[in-house]
Amino acid sequence: MDELADLTEALVAIPSHEDETAAGDAIEEWLRSETDARVERDEAGNVLAYKGETNDYDADALALVGHHDVVPPAERQTIGDGNTGEYVVERRDGRIYGRGTADMKGAVAACMLAFRDAEPPADRELAFASFVGEEVGGTGARHAIDEGFVPDRAIVAEGSTNYSKPGVTDVVVAHKGRRASTLVAHGTAAHASEPERGENAIYRASDAIDVIRGLDAPEATVFGELVRGSLAVTIVEGGETWNVIPERCEVTIDERTVPGDRADIGRAAEAVAGVEWEIEQDLPPMGCADDAFADAALAVAREVHGDLGLDTPELVTKPHATDAGWLAEAGTEPLVCGASEPGEAHTDTESVGIDVLDRCYRMYRDISERRF
Repeated sequence: MDELADLTEALVAIPSHEDETAAGDAIEEWLRSETDARVERDEAGNVLAYKGETNDYDADALALVGHHDVVPPAERQTIGDGNTGEYVVERRDGRIYGRGTADMKGAVAACMLAFRDAEPPADRELAFASFVGEEVGGTGARHAIDEGFVPDRAIVAEGSTNYSKPGVTDVVVAHKGRRASTLVAHGTAAHASEPERGENAIYRASDAIDVIRGLDAPEATVFGELVRGSLAVTIVEGGETWNVIPERCEVTIDERTVPGDRADIGRAAEAVAGVEWEIEQDLPPMGCADDAFADAALAVAREVHGDLGLDTPELVTKPHATDAGWLAEAGTEPLVCGASEPGEAHTDTESVGIDVLDRCYRMYRDISERRF
């Protein structure tokens, strides 16, 4: 456990909110010194490693996946210059505090140790990946996928702790995606004293909003778990001054997508003249369709929890998008399982439990060795 905590602290101390290079260097150097794996660093800065008796990229492959970029730290989480200085790392009361402890350098450290220590079945290739750019839309994952990184299965080490109940690390079989889009309503400007001479873009936008309000939010069922998406107008911007009929109005929509279903937002543009639909961001949802893999992962999780005298974990769903969505879209069967607890990531008091990291290490190692 001390090795895992020390490695977590070493990774957390390295700034990686603007430039992930130094953190990637540390991960790459550790893998080269601690394992006999084939270690690669791609053009995006992702760190990839492979090991197995087959020495075959086309073998049955299971990947342990994380990311080493973080969101910008709070002032209290840095030493000296917030852009270049080291991050503050503190260990107290069985937890490690600092930017990236929960999201997700602690889980990356657990994956690294599990990758080193696991003895996978003879016909399996075990892979490790730590991506860049997860916090800005999955740029690293998408690059790796484009270059051929599409393992058969993956454990993505994002947070799944304290989901079904306190004190357990659950196995996530599905999560929502996020599609951010804009309805742009075009009109014709005119003086407000003669509104009939123009076409009011705000009125057109209002008609489009009415269509959105009438749409059903997406829903899906994965392993008997209902995953319910959402749809909401979050920003309306239109008009320039009080006495001019507006010629443009933009409506921002936040949609949480689910595996296999999305809201029919395009209907608003079809139904209202002068309205266009533009997609700004589309982070895909994730759903695992490999029953044997999910069952095996849950069995391992329950064995580890039982050995530690802990309560029983469950198969659950997750509200947040992760790189598991990009992998699922590419053809990988992913699950999400990790140390971060709700309310820890992206906060100025971010922390992770050392015992939870150890629990995750055991789960990653044992899943890597399990046949399914």
